Amino acid sequence: MNTLTWIRAWLVFYMVALLVSGVTAFPLEAEVTLGSSILHATPAPQWFPWLVEWIDIVRYGLSDTYAQYSWVAYGTDWLAFAHIVIAIAFVGPFRDPVRNVWVIQWGMIACIGVIPLALIAGSIRGLPWGWMLVDMSFGIFGIIPLIIVLRLTRRLERESATVAQDVAA
Repeated sequence: MNTLTWIRAWLVFYMVALLVSGVTAFPLEAEVTLGSSILHATPAPQWFPWLVEWIDIVRYGLSDTYAQYSWVAYGTDWLAFAHIVIAIAFVGPFRDPVRNVWVIQWGMIACIGVIPLALIAGSIRGLPWGWMLVDMSFGIFGIIPLIIVLRLTRRLERESATVAQDVAA
């Protein structure tokens, strides 16, 4: 595969990951309830009691909150929407990565920003350390494909410059 094809493949992977991450924020209560049920049907309560306890707390919190204040879920609807919009932003680099390299760099900055946000907001909200690590992992794992795309975009830029010089000569 040529450089542009690799760039596009990584960008499609990234956009799909953003879309999946976003869409899963819509049915949050159902997902947490299902996750809790699955955990209780496994040896997890004996092996990872802290995890099962936290998932159950989240499940009860969502259930109680949504039963009385269903509009709170609107916040996660906007979270889902934001993920979808961010995925759409990467259509620009998909079409022309060199001209739209700034979107890739912006995505990298956003990934880095996940870490202090998780640490600060997670601490203020009383989240367990493990949960904050999971949240921070989105920024850490999210930046990896973007680093690859940035390097490939720089290579494509050099290749294009070489071709332009050869044509001019």
